[in-house]
Amino acid sequence: MNHPHIRSTGGRKLRHALLAAAALAVASLDARADAVTDWNVKAGEILVESKLGTPPAIRAMAIVQTAVHDALQSLVRRGAADRAPAAIDAAVAAANRATLFKLLPAQEASIEAAYRAAIGGIADGPAKNAGIAAGEAAAAAVLAARADDGATAPERYRPRTSPGVYVPTATPAASQWAQRKPWVLSLASEFRPGPPPALDSAQWVRDFQEVKSLGARQGSARSAEQTEIARFWEYSLPPIYQGIVRSVALAPGRDAARNARLFAAASQAMDDALIAVFDAKYHYHFWRPLTAIRNADIDGHDATEVDAGWSPLIDTPMHPEYPAGHTVLAGAVAAVLKAETGRGSTPELATSSPSAKGATRRWKTPDDLVREVVDARVYDGVHYRFSGEAGAELGRKVGERVAAKLLHAPH
Repeated sequence: MNHPHIRSTGGRKLRHALLAAAALAVASLDARADAVTDWNVKAGEILVESKLGTPPAIRAMAIVQTAVHDALQSLVRRGAADRAPAAIDAAVAAANRATLFKLLPAQEASIEAAYRAAIGGIADGPAKNAGIAAGEAAAAAVLAARADDGATAPERYRPRTSPGVYVPTATPAASQWAQRKPWVLSLASEFRPGPPPALDSAQWVRDFQEVKSLGARQGSARSAEQTEIARFWEYSLPPIYQGIVRSVALAPGRDAARNARLFAAASQAMDDALIAVFDAKYHYHFWRPLTAIRNADIDGHDATEVDAGWSPLIDTPMHPEYPAGHTVLAGAVAAVLKAETGRGSTPELATSSPSAKGATRRWKTPDDLVREVVDARVYDGVHYRFSGEAGAELGRKVGERVAAKLLHAPH
């Protein structure tokens, strides 16, 4: 996972130029389904425009989608009159507008334009008014509940060093993120995985050699397809995973309330998964492949060899290695989708990526998706396979916990 925004190879100008195209590419996957799904695309576009880093962008999307879900649930509780399509569409628009305004004030113009376009197409009347009121009330409640969740806590990371010894002075990302209040987990450490493999183990040598061979920027053994997969998964902002969720939301026979619940569950699972993975990352402080390969003479294993000039395909993210953050997101989303659809009945999944020039990839099952993300982070040269697998398993546990609370609760 790369922070902030995209921290990977090549020029930043190219990355930024791709962002607008990416939003269009993601949106192009979607036929119009309902206001919930349409606004999910718009909210993702606005988050990309804001240039938030991945952890705060994932948090913002969770707040937005939870407000949308709560707004529609309030309409359901009020009775049939307030479940009119006009009320639903107005509630979704108002919940998005109110949360995005608060979270992304610099994007006011884009938010207001999206809101006016949506609300202007809804006939005036009691249903529209009730929907707006429900959306604004739900947004206010969720924003108040998350105002003290720890996202704005000061960063206090202390580099590990000895007196007088130089260490790089760049500050690692999201060192305070594990102190946040989760949505569903009891503690950030609730599902903390065991430690990475010992440096004298066969697994360490196996995965060290794999990432050294497949993840190198120069002289890699990657195939052309593996490089495409690596480039695709450089990107970690919400649209790449929300596009996968929309693969299910756009299936026939679904309605706005059900989709609101699905997006809220997936978004909360992703946010809690990041809280959990940063807890583990800063607990173990495990070294990245770049560090390990350039210092293989001190790992105590004769089967690992130094390559003093080795570099990964993409820039190494600025936080500890174990477990992998991208795979924790994939594992969380996959678990939610399995809980929503039932094992073996998930529709084909698809999404697009700006770091792959808007290319679209597809998977038959959630497990196929997770396996690809684990592979991708090895091909990127920033994670060992054991770290990707540990992240995916952590994400699965978080996703199942969130799904049990939100998807399996009474509608």
